Amino acid sequence: MFEINLTRLYSVAQFYHFAFMIISLAMLGFGASGAWLALFPRLGRSHPHRTLAWLACGYGITSLGAYLALNWLPFDSFSIAWDLRQVVILVVQYIVLSLPFLCSGAVLGLLFSVYPQRVGRLYAVNLTGSALGCVLALLGPAWVGGEGIVWLSVIAGGGAALGFIWPERRGALSFGAPERVIGVLAGMVMLGGIALLLTSPPVLDVRLSPYKSLSYALQYPGARIISQCWNGFSRVDVVESAGIRSLPGLSYRYMDALPPQRGLLVDGDDLNPILALSPATTSAADLVFTGYLPSAIAYQLRPDARVLVLEPRGGLEMWVALAQGAAHVTAVEANPLIVAAAGDIYRAPRVTTRLEEPRSFVRRTSSRYDVVTLPLTTPYRPIRSGAYSLSEDYRYTVEAFRDYLYALAPDGVLVVTRWLQTPPSESLRAFALAVTAVEQTGGDPAQQIVAFRGYAALTLLVKTAPFTPPELDAIRAFAAERAFDMVYAPDIRLDEVNRFNVLAEPAYYQTFTALLAAQDRAAWYAAYPFDVKPPTDAHPFFGHFFKWAQARQVWAELGKTWQPFGGAGYFVLVALLLLAVGAATVVILLPVAALRRGGGVGRRAGLVYFGLLGLGFMLVEVPLLQRFILFLGHPAYAMTTVLFAILLFSGIGSALSQHISTRLALALLVGLIGVYAVGLPWLFARTLALPLGARMLVAALTLTPAGLLMGMPFPQGLRRLGELSTRPTLLLPFFETRSRGASKLGELPTRPTLLVPWAWGINGALSVVASVLAALLALSFGFDAVLLCGALCYAGAWLTAGQGITGVLPSPLTPAPVNGTKMTPPML
Repeated sequence: MFEINLTRLYSVAQFYHFAFMIISLAMLGFGASGAWLALFPRLGRSHPHRTLAWLACGYGITSLGAYLALNWLPFDSFSIAWDLRQVVILVVQYIVLSLPFLCSGAVLGLLFSVYPQRVGRLYAVNLTGSALGCVLALLGPAWVGGEGIVWLSVIAGGGAALGFIWPERRGALSFGAPERVIGVLAGMVMLGGIALLLTSPPVLDVRLSPYKSLSYALQYPGARIISQCWNGFSRVDVVESAGIRSLPGLSYRYMDALPPQRGLLVDGDDLNPILALSPATTSAADLVFTGYLPSAIAYQLRPDARVLVLEPRGGLEMWVALAQGAAHVTAVEANPLIVAAAGDIYRAPRVTTRLEEPRSFVRRTSSRYDVVTLPLTTPYRPIRSGAYSLSEDYRYTVEAFRDYLYALAPDGVLVVTRWLQTPPSESLRAFALAVTAVEQTGGDPAQQIVAFRGYAALTLLVKTAPFTPPELDAIRAFAAERAFDMVYAPDIRLDEVNRFNVLAEPAYYQTFTALLAAQDRAAWYAAYPFDVKPPTDAHPFFGHFFKWAQARQVWAELGKTWQPFGGAGYFVLVALLLLAVGAATVVILLPVAALRRGGGVGRRAGLVYFGLLGLGFMLVEVPLLQRFILFLGHPAYAMTTVLFAILLFSGIGSALSQHISTRLALALLVGLIGVYAVGLPWLFARTLALPLGARMLVAALTLTPAGLLMGMPFPQGLRRLGELSTRPTLLLPFFETRSRGASKLGELPTRPTLLVPWAWGINGALSVVASVLAALLALSFGFDAVLLCGALCYAGAWLTAGQGITGVLPSPLTPAPVNGTKMTPPML
């Protein structure tokens, strides 16, 4: 619950592309907890229930501390290139945010160490609780806000501490003075969390980066937030300010007054205008400006159009359609908070509002539209920074554009507007998407696409049939009257480009025509300075333009451009991977000295087995999370559903792990991952039109076998490790001194093993590496390549398990002679 909510808080306080770090933070905490327990093996030897309770209290306290560090020690990504203090702040945040996961990971590691024969049940119960936490993270913010989930996490930590020290039955645990001290502290933690939950002090509200759109909007005199709402995947603010003017693409030929606007922001960013008008009382004179927006040409070409607007946000494009004479507008918006905040436009006459994900609606609907519009609702973002590369956008993929074309009526028009950047990149990629989609639907892109630009934005008109000469004449007249430059048309002439918004060279015309004329499209994309290949559902990163050929220029400009990380945002991902590798190395190697003192250092195969499980789990989980964003419509829905299914059924698999062999489970898992890589696109194509609830059920059922199988190898390895890794004492036979799991928490085994927490640490440490590596591999090669890497890791674990766990992590199994008689260890 805390982990998922932390991604939401990071998305609000900073930017969405930082949120992926939370998974690596969680895994780092888990890995460090294993190293800590291996270094200090006496930590839970005599009174494990006390240690567990202290750690649970520590989780509650550090979860609050982590949030306060995020809030009161803000990180400035824009000045890090020249302000070394920001490097220190980033490292401090990284460490502090991992502390709650260190405490919770230590609880699990200690339980696994003290009760190795009960790993399956313990792991199953913990994973079931994690699955429940996924649901609470999705539903809770609507009731208590994003900050309230932090307070619930504090309460949960105190409650767990009380649970650990509470006697199961009379005499099971001595409830002495230490337990009373822990009980008082746990009660204080719980009461503090409850007080925060009930009072919600404004001083603890999440603080936004100064570079967020909301921060800028509030600097204007008199600006104020008039509404703020949370749900499981967003925070929506409405700002009232006399300084808000947001009409992307408006021609500078419009010289009259504009209607008053409010600003609608999601997660404090992406300001979209809400016209402070009422559809019932607004006159035509109030909406004259809509005829100077680029999409107005579509309604001139198609009078009395049936219009589909995909994600209109504040409703500007709906106003344009209605003012320009559309017969009916269907608005598809996935976020109910946006619909509630945008005012009356979603309830206007001639408007039908659909609360669902656009891709699902387009796939499901049987209606056909004269105009389909994909409005420009994101702010201008320099693509050179590379910091926005991680954002998946399934609205801008080849498959999505094909669906939009299928939703058009015969001779209908698709309208797409994107920002201009030099050299052409964002607009060129949108053009490449249209070209590819038209070709794949059997059309001729040279005859079915028109492009024109203003001073800041470019608009594409795409038809399912060739443009006619009268249509081309109408487009030219519209563009000339509003000072829009033609970029491409079937009969484009060089003398009609670059007329009004004059560039040194007509770069957009040159690149667009060159792309269409290229005989070898792949070679043309490879030679272009930016990655402008059309994204697909398997690689949906519309904002990822980075090529390694740009590295020299990026480094030369480092710290000289006002962009996140000085314009070197992509390299931050690489640096984070190196940091993860370094942290994993420390976590893995630190316990070696302690294990040698305990006589339990094994050969490298042991590290390989548990390390491959950690790598494989994350290299499968992360691409599945990204894949299911398309299917479920939002990252929060995908994260909740995928994690819920995998964790819940991994818990069941853990409970069943004693009844199936390790190698069989791993072999089945490798085959299943291959089925996912091939079969998920086929499944999505046939079920994407289902309602959200049905799609969530399909997702959970689809992931059930993966969860069951992924939950088995780790507890199986730990169980065997617990049996193998305890060194016998000097005078007692081995079979009498082996560490066996106690039947109750109050009944202690003779000695906790050192190797179990080390294995737990190895697994978590390499999961840190895998979480970052998965993001980089997905950016470079797509989701299927990441799944393949995960399958290879599990195949490697299968090979390692084939050597026998006795060979994996050996311990001195032959005990010392007792009365001159050599004892033979029992067979495993």
